[in-house]
Amino acid sequence: MDITIDKLDRIILAHLQGNARLSLEALADACGLSSASVQRRIKRLREANIIENEVAILNPSALGQNMTFIVMVELERERIDQLDAFRRIVRKEVQVQQCYYVTGEADFTLICTAQDMLDFEELTRRLFFENTNVRRFRTSVVMERTKVGLTITTEERIS
Repeated sequence: MDITIDKLDRIILAHLQGNARLSLEALADACGLSSASVQRRIKRLREANIIENEVAILNPSALGQNMTFIVMVELERERIDQLDAFRRIVRKEVQVQQCYYVTGEADFTLICTAQDMLDFEELTRRLFFENTNVRRFRTSVVMERTKVGLTITTEERIS
């Protein structure tokens, strides 16, 4: 579904990115529309898959996931079936928060969480050491979560 996103849609999207629990009334006040109009717009944005999902952001440490790792993975073979097989493995792994197919020295960049180093070592066994198509991986331990998010700019570019 191809839709045009106007300035009011962008205002709604910007507010929802900051807090998806905002009431229709609060969103209506922010963009000068009625609650019913805002509701229709949100429904249209969801149907067009512009709003892909609405989730709760959890504190990893509160759930025992005290460590975060950035892992660069280089595969032995980059055939499409091999790439897809690796994608399937990481999609199933709950400790992999994000996975990106990238250019450069590595083929994939992963953001992973773990309780501690032992937990991470077990994750590396499952994902990398037991996978004959993983040539090598390099890991960086995150020292501090400076900025975490998936926010997308809602500002329109003027060409």
